Amino acid sequence: MDLSKIRQPVADDSKAVDALILRRLQSDVMLINQIGHYIVNSGGKRLRPLSVLLSARACGYTGDRHIDLAAVIEFIHTATLLHDDVVDASELRRNRETANVVWGNDASVLVGDFLYSRAFEMMVEVGSMRVMDILSHATNRIAEGEVLQLLNERDPDTDETRYMEVVTRKTATLFEAGVRLGAVLADSPPKVEEAARCYGLSLGIAFQLVDDALDYRLDNAELGKNVGDDLEEGKPTLPIIRAMQVGSPEQRALLREAILEGGRERIQEVVTAIAATDAIDYTIQIAQSYARRAKESLQALPASPATESLALLADFAVARTY
Repeated sequence: MDLSKIRQPVADDSKAVDALILRRLQSDVMLINQIGHYIVNSGGKRLRPLSVLLSARACGYTGDRHIDLAAVIEFIHTATLLHDDVVDASELRRNRETANVVWGNDASVLVGDFLYSRAFEMMVEVGSMRVMDILSHATNRIAEGEVLQLLNERDPDTDETRYMEVVTRKTATLFEAGVRLGAVLADSPPKVEEAARCYGLSLGIAFQLVDDALDYRLDNAELGKNVGDDLEEGKPTLPIIRAMQVGSPEQRALLREAILEGGRERIQEVVTAIAATDAIDYTIQIAQSYARRAKESLQALPASPATESLALLADFAVARTY
């Protein structure tokens, strides 16, 4: 599915966001500029800022503050990536070395902090307490999700409920906040704002579920990271949780040991065990159900090219292969 078609109703807005991101990345501290530009320009899909832009236009907003908020959302997301890669000791993202590999953990964490603080500066400039309330609450929930994920690491007894709580907080919350902000900027009625919020939440969950399925289905050349990164970090994501539920006793023992020990020494055995079950299909099916929920939420929004693109974005989230 072609993202350029989805972006078409907000093509000019997207260019304005890209320009604003580059402008607000500027600092008189050279290392901040280097790391900030390295990760922001590393080839991400920028679905989060795109969802903000589409939501605002779909809800009838005609101003330009959605440009600022789309950039804010991208800065928050980028900050979480920098911090995540340090916590996870990741070495590869989007087919490039992670910033912590290039510049070290200390620099990555501190530049992540800069991006967070720059995002909050820009929130204040929007001049809306509702915007501040939504984004500050979302940022707090994301941090909670990070801690919950940490508690699940190397725990083979993590179940689907605990996993979904991490997905909801850590990933879906930012989508939820961004799409809701589009409705807030347009002074949408409560029914429309709630529909936008539900769309963003469902989209974010679907997106992460597919990410976790792809971790065991693709090679790193296409996905932009190493197969089994989640397992190496001891993260029991839904494919492995499901495989442990339905697999043979031997497969369950293998997967349990893999979660406890981490690493990728037995990754081929793990991938084979997961492939022998319905775990990947099961994960994709749940993602598809959330994508359908997202599209159903759009019924409360006015029909428009932007609303149509939001529906296509939900389809893209589950149909993508990268």
